[in-house]
Amino acid sequence: MRFGIKLPPQQRVYGGFFIYSFCMGSLPPRLPDIQHAMGIEEGALGLGLIGAALGTLISLSFAGPVLEKVGYRRAILTLIPLLAVGYALSVFATGPLAFFLLLVPVGLVIGGIEIILNLEADRTEHMIGRRIMNRSHAFWSFGFFSAGIISAVIAQTGLSPQLHLIGMIPVVIVGVALLLGRFTPAPHRTGTSTDEVPRFAAPTLAIMVLVAVTLSAMIMEGAGIDWSAIYMKTEFSVSPFLAGFAVALGAFTQAVTRFFADPFVERYSPTMVSRFLLSILGIGALIVFFSPADWLSLVGFGLMGVGTSVIFPLAMSAAAQRTDRPAATNVASLAQISFVAFLLGPPLLGYVAEHFGIRWSFGIGIPLVILSLVFAGALGAKPIRHEVD
Repeated sequence: MRFGIKLPPQQRVYGGFFIYSFCMGSLPPRLPDIQHAMGIEEGALGLGLIGAALGTLISLSFAGPVLEKVGYRRAILTLIPLLAVGYALSVFATGPLAFFLLLVPVGLVIGGIEIILNLEADRTEHMIGRRIMNRSHAFWSFGFFSAGIISAVIAQTGLSPQLHLIGMIPVVIVGVALLLGRFTPAPHRTGTSTDEVPRFAAPTLAIMVLVAVTLSAMIMEGAGIDWSAIYMKTEFSVSPFLAGFAVALGAFTQAVTRFFADPFVERYSPTMVSRFLLSILGIGALIVFFSPADWLSLVGFGLMGVGTSVIFPLAMSAAAQRTDRPAATNVASLAQISFVAFLLGPPLLGYVAEHFGIRWSFGIGIPLVILSLVFAGALGAKPIRHEVD
């Protein structure tokens, strides 16, 4: 059965990324309220957040065959509403252990959605003959920004996180019906391996090099999501709205950069663009680390959003276009490691924040930026092949 808005294939992909991240964007601005309600320090909160990382790792490692069997259409129409439900349930946790356990199924759902949407973006750009991966991730950022702004406003009113996230469930269901109701998976790329996809997508050396490229962007993006609101509250005692706005601002600058990045990538190559943006990321992290004022910290978070924007999408395209293994295997292999960095690294930074100060949660990313700059050449300048099945 088909329902919802009729959209071109690439716009359908954009809609999927948007509504998926809209689910994810409601929780981070409410983390200061959740931390206060639990009466815990940053380290304990970070340990609770690791539940999502564990679930995501399991899903990215083993969900591929299940998704193929169930079908991508049926899976995506089910998983995104389940994600909204999972987040709503998680905020009823009364302590870090319960928070951890309730976030594990959230992570399981995230992994499945990531595999589907990133493969769909790669296959669609191959089908239409032009890059859409960066713009797809731009809509992920626009969705996160939209949810972040809404959450910041709601936090300012004093509404509890529980009622807030429950209220998001019907919004997400309607969004999925409208944007993805007519979703049909794109055809496979030509020229890729047709070998059976293994249950565990072990990384190759080439994939590990791509992991090194994405590491700083994933860690710093996750740090901005998990800790920017708490940073603003701890360092400058700002209002709930301004704390939540710090989360949304990074997503907004990331979204705008991703939206306009594809022509620059085509013109200047993935390597040149990534090195420029990694430099911006390093500057943003330095500003946040040393900032004496809340407005300057917001500038730093904005620059971090710009700097993290393109690195992961370009690496996903590079992984999907490799011909040594099935595209699904390479995508899952890169995603499972990079997303562990994205979801596991920033919660562990809670331990750093508790013992050395919240600023070090961002300062620790500066040497990672240098590492990514060293390996950025692995992204290359490989053109899109235009043949389809």
